[in-house]
Amino acid sequence: GEVPRSQGKAVRVRDLRKSYGSREAVRGIDLDVHPGEVVALLGPNGAGKTTAVRILSTLLRPDAGIVTVGGFDVLRSPTQVRRLISLTSQDTAIDELLTGEENLLMMGRLRHLGRAEARARGGELLTRFDLAGDAQRRVKTYSGGMRRKLDLAMSLISRPTVLFLDEPTTGLDLRSRQAVWDVLAALVATGVTIFLTTQYLEEADRLADRIAVIDGGRVIATGTADELKSRVGTEQVELLLDDPATLSWTVSTFGDSVVRTDPAGPSVRVATDGTAAHVKHVLDQLERKGIGVASIALHRPTLDDVFLTLTGQRAEREKELSLS
Repeated sequence: GEVPRSQGKAVRVRDLRKSYGSREAVRGIDLDVHPGEVVALLGPNGAGKTTAVRILSTLLRPDAGIVTVGGFDVLRSPTQVRRLISLTSQDTAIDELLTGEENLLMMGRLRHLGRAEARARGGELLTRFDLAGDAQRRVKTYSGGMRRKLDLAMSLISRPTVLFLDEPTTGLDLRSRQAVWDVLAALVATGVTIFLTTQYLEEADRLADRIAVIDGGRVIATGTADELKSRVGTEQVELLLDDPATLSWTVSTFGDSVVRTDPAGPSVRVATDGTAAHVKHVLDQLERKGIGVASIALHRPTLDDVFLTLTGQRAEREKELSLS
């Protein structure tokens, strides 16, 4: 019989785990995605992003944990989940020998649309993705960006309510990446829920309402881009030191407030609250210790800073745990 739905969340993940032999790819992820929200799972290669998406899209069985999509459990009701979702992965489902239009028609038929409906929906998507002029060309003549747009169009043929995108712009040049971002931004306006994985900080910043930073199979931070940036200070002051020998002394002075260092500089970036008083306080601390500063510069924090700080902190914590 029909399995009852748990209402309210487009995606709900609790204590998700998956290992390959002795390697833990996913180590206890908790995550919620609300209807109409765009959530980015941001992390480096090997962080567990693709494994998580494959479980959420019913392609892989978890070892433990609860996952529901559209209220349906992925293990108990995979068919119902598949009716609600679509997945665009790094391995495209495109047939290079067919035209763009034929690929969409084929996907429509595979998704149980009638021939007329599949043709109409395909035409609508070709127009939306700016591919109508190339609809009759074989896909093998398409550029990387055009292929990615066609792949996205194919994943939308059945009007999914939740769209999973696994690294949607990996390998594309900047222009093609921008074109895909524009399409996704337009898609968000239609109310589709999007869960995407990415290695690109700019992509997460541009597209996502909320970002979950994943490293080593665990979510190490979640929040909006601004919330995550505030974890490394609302502003940063970069101190160019007179003497390279004072670098380690400067780092120990500011401890956890240090965002990054560059021995070649020699320079140190310190998180501040953005006020002149705080910047003055930073300089006063150095002056009291006799550390000379050649110049200072102010910077807005980026997601790169967040990422480097968070993943660096995790590496330090794991090193401490292994030593204890």
